[in-house]
Amino acid sequence: MKIINVVGARPNFMKMAPLIEAMRAYPGIRSVLVHTGQHYDTNMSKLFFEDLALPTPDICLEVGSGSHAEQTARVMVEFEKVLLQERPDLTVVVGDVNSTLACALTSVKLGVPVAHVEAGLRSYDRTMPEEINRILTDAISAYLFTTEKDAETNLLKEGIPSERVFFVGNVMIDSLLRHLKKAENSTVLADLNVVPRGYALLTLHRPSNVDDKANFVKVLSAVAHIQERLPIVYPVHPRTRNKIAEFRLEDRYPFLANGSRSLRMVEPQGYLDFLRLMRNARLVLTDSGGIQEETTVLGVPCITMRESTERPITVNEGTNVLVGTDTASIVREAMLVLDGHAKKGRVPELWDGNAAERIVRVLAEKFDLARAAS
Repeated sequence: MKIINVVGARPNFMKMAPLIEAMRAYPGIRSVLVHTGQHYDTNMSKLFFEDLALPTPDICLEVGSGSHAEQTARVMVEFEKVLLQERPDLTVVVGDVNSTLACALTSVKLGVPVAHVEAGLRSYDRTMPEEINRILTDAISAYLFTTEKDAETNLLKEGIPSERVFFVGNVMIDSLLRHLKKAENSTVLADLNVVPRGYALLTLHRPSNVDDKANFVKVLSAVAHIQERLPIVYPVHPRTRNKIAEFRLEDRYPFLANGSRSLRMVEPQGYLDFLRLMRNARLVLTDSGGIQEETTVLGVPCITMRESTERPITVNEGTNVLVGTDTASIVREAMLVLDGHAKKGRVPELWDGNAAERIVRVLAEKFDLARAAS
């Protein structure tokens, strides 16, 4: 059985690494790794492959950046060539980026079934491009693997047959749990001159926050207040740096020019360095999806600066608080944490580090493959 595994953006790498490892236990599976190149700079791609021990991609499409339409179209054109050459039995896609939808749609058009890992998540906000990618990918997938039970409910409401849906847990948490010990060898805390629980960690990259100047200013105003109480480490996404320059925000917030003692602006971090930063933070401020899940498992307070989340389990069961982009709300929640009133949470069901094995076991049963003798 030949499986094409697709990655395109940094969150995909953490989800794919444990899947490829689990596939190696089945001699009847031949895995082909395709990197679309949606994230292509060194820190967003190469470092993550090294940290996660992902094999070098068999095929790189190198589509690069562009509008949603341009990027999706380029991936489809290039991936169609791969499918016609490789003739796989199955395409596995993960998450909700443009590459996910592009490769799923191209596969189904050529009669290749698709397995979607992290299916069924919904924010019910169709202004989010990722929401469109999630809905459409789920609609055409033959195998839908979910991280939480609410995701299955969402899929059933949309008419997906229950026999196509499998509750398996969270493969991103597989990677996190497997690399925690290794991450402790990272020197990033010393390199940045911060101590455990002595800083907040900030990530900010979502277009609704950084492409909209008004929203960006509201978030930065909150950051300006919070850094007066606690130093902030801020790995800056390349497109966010571009927007800071475009909007001339250094004029309003001088600390953005080169950072300051209270705001450490650094380049995007590799997986292990970022994991150590996240695990040891007093507080995480983010607009990311996956970080909401990772902080829940790590027990680190998380403030999500978005109006909606496709991962409500992190709010209902985890450490995550959804605050939007209102300056006062962000500051208020941060001060609650700093004053010792952080939200407590628990680890959701099946987020135990074994999701990848469950996924590959399902596929092996469906395709009648035997596991290698141990």
